[in-house]
Amino acid sequence: MTVPVREPGFEAFLRDYRGRIEEALDEAVEALLPAMAEGVRGAARQGVTTGGKRLRPILCVSAYEACGGTAPGIEGLAIALELVHAYSLMHDDLPCMDDAPLRRGRPTPHTLYGEAATAVAGAALIPAAHLQAWQAARAMALDEEVCRELVRVLARASGAEGMVGGQALDLLGEGRALGQADLDELHRRKTGALLTAPLMMGGIAAGAGVPLLEALERYGRSVGLAFQVADDVLDATADAERLGKEPSDAALEKSTYVALHGVDGARARAGALVEEALDALAAAGIESEGLESLARYVVERDH
Repeated sequence: MTVPVREPGFEAFLRDYRGRIEEALDEAVEALLPAMAEGVRGAARQGVTTGGKRLRPILCVSAYEACGGTAPGIEGLAIALELVHAYSLMHDDLPCMDDAPLRRGRPTPHTLYGEAATAVAGAALIPAAHLQAWQAARAMALDEEVCRELVRVLARASGAEGMVGGQALDLLGEGRALGQADLDELHRRKTGALLTAPLMMGGIAAGAGVPLLEALERYGRSVGLAFQVADDVLDATADAERLGKEPSDAALEKSTYVALHGVDGARARAGALVEEALDALAAAGIESEGLESLARYVVERDH
């Protein structure tokens, strides 16, 4: 199976879905900020609202719709994932971790508001995200057990067995040459967990059965790893201005898929993972132009 070229209407699809997500995210941030100490509000706003692909909430909305969900309010659930993602980037960029001055082409929050304010603001986003998921799910009139399961999925993906665990492995791996298995495990947690959870949450909110949820999980695991492989290729081939971030993984002495396979080999692996993701959808009978295009997008993007 070969990966098809992205459809001409995909950019319009992204603009539409991002618009829906940005509107819901702005509302959530405005509701959240008054509860925060004044000294950390700037860091929180900077961390959440300064652009980004919004891929995680878009995946959630797309999975919900692909599984037949029609109730309004799915965007409110989806942005809970973006709050966790924002927190992870804020903490990743701190001097005690990657010490990054630039993200998405803009100064990172700690360079503007200080390390302490950024650490506190990022930490505040964790419970805020789970409360957002719960309240949005209840507003969609989902059963209480479904609401609890949605929060559980988000918590697992965010915590020690997911993204935070991956951050720990990433720090421990600096200066070491990780093999394929260790690198896959690191990124299935750090990147993949928060790209699989949106699909599971969208499917659960739509009332999807086990076969569809298993297919979405397989799709998410493949797309999550493909995203990181493509990131490593971009990190090795694009300049900081194009990427909008620094320092590079090489400067941080991190193991990468490019170091393991070379640029061409890494690109080939990313393409194979996208094929796996598309095969998972097809095998389950999930027809979704959005999910298919998003899988291709993760390896075709240029930043």
